[in-house]
Amino acid sequence: MTIHIARLDSRALIRVSGPDARPFLHNLLTQDVETLAASELRFGALLSPPGRLLFDLFLRGEADGVLLDVAADRRDAVAQRLTIYKLRAQVTVEPDDAPIFACWPEVAEGFTPDPRAPGLGGRRYGGEGETNATEADYQRHRLAAGVPDPATDAPSDKTYPIEANFDLLNGIDFQKGCFVGQETTSRMKRRGSIKNRMLPLAFDGPPPPFGTEVLNGELRAGEVLGGIDGAVIALLRLDRLEGALTVDGRPVKVRWPGWMPR
Repeated sequence: MTIHIARLDSRALIRVSGPDARPFLHNLLTQDVETLAASELRFGALLSPPGRLLFDLFLRGEADGVLLDVAADRRDAVAQRLTIYKLRAQVTVEPDDAPIFACWPEVAEGFTPDPRAPGLGGRRYGGEGETNATEADYQRHRLAAGVPDPATDAPSDKTYPIEANFDLLNGIDFQKGCFVGQETTSRMKRRGSIKNRMLPLAFDGPPPPFGTEVLNGELRAGEVLGGIDGAVIALLRLDRLEGALTVDGRPVKVRWPGWMPR
Protein backbone atom coordinates (compact mmCIF):
# COMPACT_ATOMS: atom_id res chain seq x y z
CA MET A 1 0.00 0.00 0.00
CA THR A 2 1.30 3.43 -0.97
CA ILE A 3 1.55 5.88 1.90
CA HIS A 4 0.93 9.45 0.79
CA ILE A 5 2.73 12.36 2.47
CA ALA A 6 1.78 16.02 2.01
CA ARG A 7 2.84 19.29 3.58
CA LEU A 8 -0.09 21.21 5.10
CA ASP A 9 0.59 24.88 4.49
CA SER A 10 -2.92 25.74 5.69
CA ARG A 11 -1.84 24.82 9.22
CA ALA A 12 0.66 26.50 11.57
CA LEU A 13 2.07 25.96 15.05
CA ILE A 14 1.97 27.78 18.38
CA ARG A 15 4.28 26.73 21.20
CA VAL A 16 2.92 27.14 24.72
CA SER A 17 5.64 26.63 27.30
CA GLY A 18 6.48 27.46 30.91
CA PRO A 19 5.72 26.01 34.35
CA ASP A 20 1.98 26.67 34.04
CA ALA A 21 1.53 25.65 30.39
CA ARG A 22 -0.45 22.48 30.98
CA PRO A 23 -2.84 23.67 33.72
CA PHE A 24 -3.31 26.93 31.77
CA LEU A 25 -4.44 25.10 28.61
CA HIS A 26 -6.30 22.42 30.57
CA ASN A 27 -8.65 25.05 32.02
CA LEU A 28 -9.35 26.56 28.59
CA LEU A 29 -9.59 23.76 26.01
CA THR A 30 -12.12 20.99 25.45
CA GLN A 31 -9.36 18.38 25.71
CA ASP A 32 -7.53 16.98 28.75
CA VAL A 33 -4.07 18.53 28.71
CA GLU A 34 -2.86 17.42 32.14
CA THR A 35 -2.57 13.77 31.06
CA LEU A 36 -1.17 14.51 27.58
CA ALA A 37 2.00 12.44 27.23
CA ALA A 38 5.13 13.63 25.44
CA SER A 39 4.74 13.15 21.66
CA GLU A 40 1.06 12.20 22.08
CA LEU A 41 -1.41 13.94 19.79
CA ARG A 42 -4.95 14.93 20.78
CA PHE A 43 -7.71 16.90 19.05
CA GLY A 44 -9.67 19.69 20.69
CA ALA A 45 -10.97 23.23 20.51
CA LEU A 46 -11.09 26.62 22.14
CA LEU A 47 -14.70 27.76 22.57
CA SER A 48 -16.37 31.05 23.33
CA PRO A 49 -17.91 31.39 26.82
CA PRO A 50 -21.41 30.63 25.40
CA GLY A 51 -19.97 27.37 24.01
CA ARG A 52 -19.53 28.08 20.30
CA LEU A 53 -16.51 26.96 18.33
CA LEU A 54 -13.77 29.55 17.93
CA PHE A 55 -10.72 27.50 16.94
CA ASP A 56 -10.07 23.83 16.28
CA LEU A 57 -6.60 22.56 17.18
CA PHE A 58 -4.39 19.55 17.68
CA LEU A 59 -2.31 19.34 20.85
CA ARG A 60 1.07 17.60 20.89
CA GLY A 61 2.72 16.94 24.22
CA GLU A 62 6.22 18.42 24.62
CA ALA A 63 8.74 18.11 27.43
CA ASP A 64 8.36 21.78 28.34
CA GLY A 65 4.76 22.40 27.31
CA VAL A 66 2.38 21.85 24.42
CA LEU A 67 2.57 22.41 20.66
CA LEU A 68 -0.73 23.62 19.14
CA ASP A 69 -1.52 22.84 15.49
CA VAL A 70 -4.00 25.49 14.29
CA ALA A 71 -5.29 27.01 11.05
CA ALA A 72 -2.50 29.18 9.63
CA ASP A 73 -4.77 32.13 8.91
CA ARG A 74 -6.04 32.04 12.50
CA ARG A 75 -2.73 31.57 14.30
CA ASP A 76 -2.42 35.21 15.37
CA ALA A 77 -6.02 35.23 16.59
CA VAL A 78 -5.48 32.04 18.62
CA ALA A 79 -2.32 33.45 20.19
CA GLN A 80 -4.08 36.70 21.00
CA ARG A 81 -6.97 34.85 22.62
CA LEU A 82 -4.62 32.76 24.74
CA THR A 83 -2.75 35.88 25.81
CA ILE A 84 -6.01 37.45 27.01
CA TYR A 85 -6.53 34.47 29.34
CA LYS A 86 -2.91 34.33 30.52
CA LEU A 87 -3.17 36.87 33.37
CA ARG A 88 -0.44 35.91 35.88
CA ALA A 89 0.17 32.39 34.61
CA GLN A 90 3.83 31.58 33.96
CA VAL A 91 3.28 30.82 30.30
CA THR A 92 4.97 31.80 27.06
CA VAL A 93 2.85 31.80 23.88
CA GLU A 94 4.89 32.09 20.68
CA PRO A 95 4.70 31.05 17.02
CA ASP A 96 6.68 28.04 15.85
CA ASP A 97 7.49 27.97 12.14
CA ALA A 98 8.19 24.24 11.81
CA PRO A 99 6.30 22.68 8.88
CA ILE A 100 3.33 20.34 9.33
CA PHE A 101 2.99 17.11 7.36
CA ALA A 102 0.16 14.60 7.02
CA CYS A 103 0.36 10.99 5.88
CA TRP A 104 -2.39 8.55 4.88
CA PRO A 105 -4.02 6.05 4.83
CA GLU A 106 -1.48 4.34 7.14
CA VAL A 107 0.75 5.98 9.73
CA ALA A 108 4.27 6.35 8.34
CA GLU A 109 7.41 6.09 10.45
CA GLY A 110 8.00 9.27 12.41
CA PHE A 111 4.32 10.29 12.29
CA THR A 112 1.82 10.33 15.16
CA PRO A 113 -1.64 8.79 14.57
CA ASP A 114 -4.43 11.27 13.88
CA PRO A 115 -6.69 10.95 16.95
CA ARG A 116 -9.96 11.81 15.21
CA ALA A 117 -10.98 8.70 13.26
CA PRO A 118 -9.49 5.46 11.88
CA GLY A 119 -7.98 5.73 8.42
CA LEU A 120 -7.09 9.42 8.61
CA GLY A 121 -3.40 8.59 8.90
CA GLY A 122 -1.00 10.68 10.93
CA ARG A 123 0.72 14.04 11.42
CA ARG A 124 4.33 15.10 11.86
CA TYR A 125 5.85 18.38 12.98
CA GLY A 126 9.22 19.63 11.81
CA GLY A 127 11.86 18.35 9.44
CA GLU A 128 11.77 18.49 5.68
CA GLY A 129 11.25 15.01 4.29
CA GLU A 130 10.00 14.07 0.85
CA THR A 131 6.37 14.48 -0.16
CA ASN A 132 4.53 12.57 -2.84
CA ALA A 133 1.14 14.27 -2.58
CA THR A 134 -0.36 17.73 -2.29
CA GLU A 135 -2.50 19.32 0.39
CA ALA A 136 -5.43 19.12 -2.05
CA ASP A 137 -4.91 15.33 -2.13
CA TYR A 138 -5.08 15.27 1.65
CA GLN A 139 -8.28 17.32 1.68
CA ARG A 140 -9.86 14.83 -0.75
CA HIS A 141 -8.86 12.03 1.61
CA ARG A 142 -10.36 13.88 4.59
CA LEU A 143 -13.62 14.46 2.71
CA ALA A 144 -13.74 10.80 1.69
CA ALA A 145 -13.55 9.96 5.40
CA GLY A 146 -16.43 12.37 6.07
CA VAL A 147 -14.45 14.46 8.55
CA PRO A 148 -15.17 18.22 8.66
CA ASP A 149 -12.43 20.85 8.66
CA PRO A 150 -13.71 23.37 11.21
CA ALA A 151 -11.31 26.02 9.94
CA THR A 152 -13.22 26.12 6.63
CA ASP A 153 -16.57 24.57 7.54
CA ALA A 154 -17.38 26.43 10.76
CA PRO A 155 -17.32 30.24 10.75
CA SER A 156 -15.86 31.41 14.05
CA ASP A 157 -18.34 31.72 16.93
CA LYS A 158 -21.31 30.39 14.89
CA THR A 159 -21.22 26.61 15.39
CA TYR A 160 -21.44 24.42 18.48
CA PRO A 161 -18.61 21.85 18.63
CA ILE A 162 -21.03 18.93 18.81
CA GLU A 163 -22.60 20.13 15.54
CA ALA A 164 -19.10 19.77 14.05
CA ASN A 165 -18.91 16.23 15.53
CA PHE A 166 -16.18 16.98 18.09
CA ASP A 167 -17.86 14.56 20.49
CA LEU A 168 -17.54 11.74 17.92
CA LEU A 169 -14.01 12.68 16.78
CA ASN A 170 -12.37 12.55 20.23
CA GLY A 171 -12.34 16.34 20.44
CA ILE A 172 -14.09 16.77 23.80
CA ASP A 173 -13.21 15.17 27.13
CA PHE A 174 -16.48 15.20 29.08
CA GLN A 175 -14.76 13.82 32.20
CA LYS A 176 -12.08 16.51 32.65
CA GLY A 177 -14.20 19.14 34.34
CA CYS A 178 -14.35 22.81 33.50
CA PHE A 179 -13.24 24.47 30.29
CA VAL A 180 -14.41 27.59 28.50
CA GLY A 181 -17.91 26.89 27.14
CA GLN A 182 -18.20 23.64 29.12
CA GLU A 183 -21.68 24.23 30.54
CA THR A 184 -23.45 24.52 27.18
CA THR A 185 -21.42 21.69 25.62
CA SER A 186 -22.10 19.26 28.47
CA ARG A 187 -25.80 20.15 28.57
CA MET A 188 -26.21 19.45 24.83
CA LYS A 189 -24.55 16.06 25.24
CA ARG A 190 -26.40 15.16 28.43
CA ARG A 191 -29.83 16.07 27.10
CA GLY A 192 -29.23 14.65 23.65
CA SER A 193 -30.53 17.92 22.18
CA ILE A 194 -28.47 17.68 19.01
CA LYS A 195 -30.57 18.88 16.10
CA ASN A 196 -27.83 19.51 13.52
CA ARG A 197 -24.63 17.76 12.53
CA MET A 198 -22.02 18.12 9.83
CA LEU A 199 -22.30 15.30 7.29
CA PRO A 200 -20.76 14.64 3.88
CA LEU A 201 -22.90 14.99 0.76
CA ALA A 202 -22.20 13.28 -2.56
CA PHE A 203 -23.38 14.71 -5.90
CA ASP A 204 -22.30 15.23 -9.49
CA GLY A 205 -20.38 18.29 -10.62
CA PRO A 206 -18.73 21.26 -8.93
CA PRO A 207 -19.47 22.16 -5.31
CA PRO A 208 -22.26 24.67 -4.63
CA PRO A 209 -21.22 27.97 -3.01
CA PHE A 210 -20.74 28.05 0.76
CA GLY A 211 -24.07 28.61 2.47
CA THR A 212 -26.26 27.23 -0.35
CA GLU A 213 -29.45 25.71 1.04
CA VAL A 214 -30.02 21.96 1.15
CA LEU A 215 -33.71 21.24 0.59
CA ASN A 216 -35.91 18.28 1.43
CA GLY A 217 -38.79 18.98 -0.92
CA GLU A 218 -39.62 22.58 -0.06
CA LEU A 219 -38.27 22.36 3.49
CA ARG A 220 -34.85 23.68 4.43
CA ALA A 221 -32.70 20.76 5.54
CA GLY A 222 -29.39 22.53 6.01
CA GLU A 223 -26.61 24.37 4.22
CA VAL A 224 -23.53 23.54 2.21
CA LEU A 225 -20.12 24.20 3.78
CA GLY A 226 -16.70 23.47 2.26
CA GLY A 227 -15.92 20.87 -0.37
CA ILE A 228 -14.65 19.87 -3.80
CA ASP A 229 -16.14 18.48 -7.02
CA GLY A 230 -18.52 15.69 -6.07
CA ALA A 231 -18.25 16.02 -2.30
CA VAL A 232 -18.97 18.63 0.37
CA ILE A 233 -19.56 18.85 4.08
CA ALA A 234 -22.98 20.23 4.99
CA LEU A 235 -24.58 21.23 8.28
CA LEU A 236 -27.84 19.26 8.20
CA ARG A 237 -30.97 18.97 10.30
CA LEU A 238 -31.12 15.39 11.52
CA ASP A 239 -34.92 15.35 11.38
CA ARG A 240 -35.03 16.21 7.66
CA LEU A 241 -32.71 13.65 6.09
CA GLU A 242 -35.35 11.16 4.98
CA GLY A 243 -36.49 11.65 1.41
CA ALA A 244 -34.98 13.29 -1.66
CA LEU A 245 -32.46 16.03 -0.90
CA THR A 246 -31.46 18.67 -3.44
CA VAL A 247 -29.06 21.59 -3.70
CA ASP A 248 -29.73 24.18 -6.41
CA GLY A 249 -32.03 21.64 -8.04
CA ARG A 250 -29.34 18.94 -8.10
CA PRO A 251 -29.95 15.66 -6.27
CA VAL A 252 -27.53 15.04 -3.39
CA LYS A 253 -27.08 12.08 -1.09
CA VAL A 254 -25.91 11.89 2.51
CA ARG A 255 -22.89 9.61 2.77
CA TRP A 256 -22.72 8.44 6.38
CA PRO A 257 -19.14 7.95 7.62
CA GLY A 258 -18.32 4.59 9.16
CA TRP A 259 -17.21 6.24 12.40
CA MET A 260 -20.56 8.05 12.90
CA PRO A 261 -23.43 6.20 14.60
CA ARG A 262 -26.81 6.50 12.85
